[in-house]
Amino acid sequence: MKLIGITGGIGSGKSVVCRLFQVLGAPVYDSDARAKCVMAHDARLRDELTAAFGPEAFTPEGQLNRTYLARVAFPDPAQLARLNALVHPHVGRDFAEWAAARQQEGHAYVLKEAALLYESGAYQQLHQVITVFAPQVLRQARVLRRDPHRTPDDILTIIGKQLSEEEKLKRAHHVVYNDDEHLLIPQVVQLDREFRD
Repeated sequence: MKLIGITGGIGSGKSVVCRLFQVLGAPVYDSDARAKCVMAHDARLRDELTAAFGPEAFTPEGQLNRTYLARVAFPDPAQLARLNALVHPHVGRDFAEWAAARQQEGHAYVLKEAALLYESGAYQQLHQVITVFAPQVLRQARVLRRDPHRTPDDILTIIGKQLSEEEKLKRAHHVVYNDDEHLLIPQVVQLDREFRD
């Protein structure tokens, strides 16, 4: 079974492309959603997060305190690296188990969607990577429409923490252009055919 990564900058349209693959029957692992689940429910990771960031990492009710972790980790590169170093190995194991179950079901390939596929090292688990590309101006406009609570500066800060589009394009095995000039569906159908061969 082929393990395919899918990445792209904020606002590039990764989620839309993943939904198209799902319509074609491909299982998609949403790294962000799964990471939140793992952080909330993996007992060993809970202990590691509490040891690293204090008891405030979880609410008195035992829920992951995402607001606290974001406030502590995101502004401080060292703390963010520490958080990622704890979380990413657990998510990697979760993906491996999830992928093994999909293989048992007989799928030809699966997709792992992750904004930070290269930054986290997750690409090393995969056979190929798709980059979803859209120009930065278009991506910023999409995010402002989608997330009205964000400012243009917020978006630039997020973009600044991600690997450059040029580098993602250079490393990609496949590129899906979501730039309002290319049709998405034919690109996804073609890749689906390739991955099933």
